Amino acid sequence: MSLFAQLYQQVSADLLHSASQIKLLICDVDGVFSDGRIYLGNNGEELKAFHTRDGYGIKALRQAGIEVAVITGRNSAIVQQRMTVLTVPYIYQGQENKLAAFAQLQQTLQLKPTQIAYIGDDLADWQVMQHCGLSVAVKDAHPYLAQRADYVTRLAGGYGAVRELCDLLLISQHQFGHFDGSST
Repeated sequence: MSLFAQLYQQVSADLLHSASQIKLLICDVDGVFSDGRIYLGNNGEELKAFHTRDGYGIKALRQAGIEVAVITGRNSAIVQQRMTVLTVPYIYQGQENKLAAFAQLQQTLQLKPTQIAYIGDDLADWQVMQHCGLSVAVKDAHPYLAQRADYVTRLAGGYGAVRELCDLLLISQHQFGHFDGSST
């Protein structure tokens, strides 16, 4: 039994091979890094909850040499702040057409589709996911997306789904356990 199966769930050899090829992880934000709920205060403040384990996974990926990007349809100072703390270099907010941001990333980093993974939770994510070598839906994703994804996480969005995918990538690339930083 593989380490990933011991930690999360059994996956095929083909999925592990696909994960071993990934050089860029692209993430949606709402419903992936967060549980998808947006808290609005009386004075217009917006709050989101982020899981520290996801942060640890992102930092571990970056240390292992895997690039990370976020593409989200909303604009949020909170997202900018959180991704900056996690040293995510590619932050695309307000992207109604996520495919345009994907194409720019692919060209900038000179990557083949097989070297790119995407994790999402809703229909707007499918336009990018279908062009990636590894498409991932969080456990509580829209059923249409979950049925088409290469992998569906055992954990829900905002509750460690990003970390689960980071662990899959790190284990498949023999980099798991090499990061000793903080999850901030």
